[in-house]
Amino acid sequence: MDNLSYLSNADSSYIDSLYQLYQQDPEAVDFGWQKFFEGFDFGRGSGGDTAGSQTPEHFLKEMKVMGMIYGYRQRGHLFTKTNPVRERRKYYPGKELETFGLSESDLDTVFNAGAEVGLGPAKLRDIRQLLEQTYCQSIGAEYVYIRNPDKLKWFRERMERERNTPNLSLDTKKRILKKLNEAVVFENFLGTKFLGQKRFSLEGAESLIPALDFVINRGADLGIEEFVIGMAHRGRLNVLANIMNKTYKDIFAEFEGKAFDESKPYGGDVKYHLGFSTDVETDSGKKVHLSLCPNPSHLEAVDPVVEGISRSKIDFKYQGDHSRLAPILIHGDASVAAQGIVYEVLQMAKLDGYKTGGTIHLVINNQVGFTTNFKDARSSTYCTDIAKVTLSPVFHVNGDDVEALVYAINMAIEYRQKYHNDVFIDILCYRRYGHNESDEPKFTQPVLYKAIEQHPNPREIYNKKLLEQGSVDANLAKEMEKDFRALLQERLNESKESNTYEPNPMFSGAWNGLRMATPEDFEEKSQTAVQEDVLVGIADKITSLPSDKKFFKKIEKLFEDRKNMVKNRTFDWAMGELLAYGTLLNEGFRVRISGQDVERGTFSHRHAVVKVEDSEEEFVPLTLIKKDGENSNNKFDIYNSHLSEYGVLGFEYGYALANPQSLTIWEAQFGDFVNGAQTILDQFLVSAETKWQRSNGIVVLLPHGYEGQGPEHSSARIERFLEQCAEFNIQVANCTNPANYFHLLRRQLKRDFRKPLVVFTPKSLLRHPLCVSKLEEFSDGHFREVIDDSYVKPEKVKRVLFCTGKVYYDLLEKQQADKRSDVAIVRVEQVYPIPYTQLKEVKEKYNKAGEFIWVQEEPENMGAWPFICRKFRNSSFNLDVISRKESSSTATGYSKQHISQQLYIVGKAFEDTAGNEVKKAVVKTTKKVVNVD
Repeated sequence: MDNLSYLSNADSSYIDSLYQLYQQDPEAVDFGWQKFFEGFDFGRGSGGDTAGSQTPEHFLKEMKVMGMIYGYRQRGHLFTKTNPVRERRKYYPGKELETFGLSESDLDTVFNAGAEVGLGPAKLRDIRQLLEQTYCQSIGAEYVYIRNPDKLKWFRERMERERNTPNLSLDTKKRILKKLNEAVVFENFLGTKFLGQKRFSLEGAESLIPALDFVINRGADLGIEEFVIGMAHRGRLNVLANIMNKTYKDIFAEFEGKAFDESKPYGGDVKYHLGFSTDVETDSGKKVHLSLCPNPSHLEAVDPVVEGISRSKIDFKYQGDHSRLAPILIHGDASVAAQGIVYEVLQMAKLDGYKTGGTIHLVINNQVGFTTNFKDARSSTYCTDIAKVTLSPVFHVNGDDVEALVYAINMAIEYRQKYHNDVFIDILCYRRYGHNESDEPKFTQPVLYKAIEQHPNPREIYNKKLLEQGSVDANLAKEMEKDFRALLQERLNESKESNTYEPNPMFSGAWNGLRMATPEDFEEKSQTAVQEDVLVGIADKITSLPSDKKFFKKIEKLFEDRKNMVKNRTFDWAMGELLAYGTLLNEGFRVRISGQDVERGTFSHRHAVVKVEDSEEEFVPLTLIKKDGENSNNKFDIYNSHLSEYGVLGFEYGYALANPQSLTIWEAQFGDFVNGAQTILDQFLVSAETKWQRSNGIVVLLPHGYEGQGPEHSSARIERFLEQCAEFNIQVANCTNPANYFHLLRRQLKRDFRKPLVVFTPKSLLRHPLCVSKLEEFSDGHFREVIDDSYVKPEKVKRVLFCTGKVYYDLLEKQQADKRSDVAIVRVEQVYPIPYTQLKEVKEKYNKAGEFIWVQEEPENMGAWPFICRKFRNSSFNLDVISRKESSSTATGYSKQHISQQLYIVGKAFEDTAGNEVKKAVVKTTKKVVNVD
């Protein structure tokens, strides 16, 4: 017969198709199936001994054995011995022989299916033993959902050949014991010497330390020169001490409170949030740089930052070679399952703009989150099930079996280096104490913690195992503990006697040559002007389309219009922005922009990337800008991001953190959506300098302005940024002309310090006929924090209107239409740091004015007014405000109401003492007067 159609089980059609494929080309099926079908064909032939007696019934059982093999590969992880402190949940069907249609009577029968696991024809007993040892012991492997046959084969052959069983040298075993000893004794020492202090100990998960030690050593042997590590607070001190080699003396000094320095303007952070970087030497003599990123208590917030730092270093330091740097993310079981940022970051893993060559994910699975049991913490089977989204393999490992963990970690780093994909290690362990050392866990987990109380630590378990093997002397562990404890005591004594404490220097490595900003720096004008001939040359390049390619007619018209701007020496917003990027590239800097739709721009203004018609081919004009002369690192990168704010802003913050010589920009699709990234803003962007002494020059572009588009497309929440402004931590700007925006962007890289810059960018102004700048404003000028009114004479002015952003043009239109020479309009382009000097000059200039009014489009409880009101409450300005009335929503969704509100604001700004102007303005638009006062 030509097929296997006599089989009556559900797999027959699949087996049929495989067999037919084998008949056409034996190499077209896996090796195991080749051997199986060879036996089947031989059994069907005339000759033969054992195989020749093969019957359809036996062949059916062969299929069942194959089903058992695939069953173990697919579901064996559900039946492992991976939980150190309690019974695993039960899953049905199980792995009994009957599950696969086999029985005990088949155990000594020889099956050709043994070839599938590398045994050749073998007894069922031996096949099952191999599968049990490989898939159901201390390592549970999830990998069969991977859709790449080469990766599947790599895992299958590696694990089944070695049966997922470590075979370690005596020296390796002693090193594992040494690292376990350090982990256990360090926690015990802190617990006895600093009673009552929070440390979020690693106790119960000490196997993490040898695991990290081996991933670094094995990674170095495979070509990795640097690891960037992110983790939350649990176990951080142990990692800092025993992996990062932060001195015990410095750690103890932090417990003693000596990290606080009244002479420095830092608020600092708790010791279990701090970062560190260092160089270590591996066993094989290779140098590896390690960076542990600081992280707040917002679990997983550091994940995108780590990826951004990693990508930045890969781009700059390693010339795009992913194999020389690897990120490591250490998660908690509750957070990796529940925090949405994990998903956002995983979706970056294979995107061109964000990939880092694969991340090693280590999950410290305490089986409890704060006080929440795992059954209440997720709906998924495993906390790591999110890994399947990106087809990342997962290994669930018993945290008490440190050799199995080392084995899995080595396999993970080999896979990462070979395939440049993410891989997860789920370390099943426990938390010795409550959420912190003073917490009582029996309040919420009495049964679990009764078991934990009686459970030996991983060092005791491993030492006992080595003693039983005869691998080590009975006194080795005791001597290790004694020596290490003595060392810790010595370092503690030194920390008490010394008054010095030296954290990682703030301005080293890529930041060498930069410094902290001072208040005086914000009074100085940066040299951001560019010579006219250089500007024109760059403008010509970026407004020219290749003549040999055909583009969409609207694109051709757009570039023709831009070319005319060059001829007319007048530029709109988009050209001002592109010229800022082009001139920085021309000076050897790198420019990176990402966000949703940034290539074209949400409002179709940028068109930094254009498509060739009827093609996916792209043309990026700014890539034509090359720095002449010496080798330069200039490069223009722009990426449309996936639909993420939290993840992408965190990534770009990390990118800017690793290299201050890049203009790194994140743009929100609408500024309103930045609230999705509020954690990054709060925990990193506005506070990292004072908490962790780390500067950053990221630029955040937030389209903002009231144009009748409703509550979700009007406000980027200026008030939220300003309420966090203090100690010159960030810069907040809302520019009104292209040249000022040009100088603002260039200023980011033209000073010897870095500060985050938040810019509230326009929408309608992108095409406003008055929102243009002359060439000379780019070539002869600088960023102007305040722009005065050039239309009025100071001695005639009775009222001064201060404003920021787009509302200026509404006020200007009214001023010019009514020829109001008695009202001056002053633009505050930089809202923070507040340009007090320039504002005082304005006050002195208009000394005849009786009124100084802040005008804004936002409701009174939003926008810049709450901040301005507070900052000027005791000043001679005696400011009043004109705005929408206070509101719980940012803007109305009704067009007529929006128009009437906007006209009210403008009319109110110019009304006479009788209030006639505002009434007339509102009635002109709608019969219904809306009370916005």
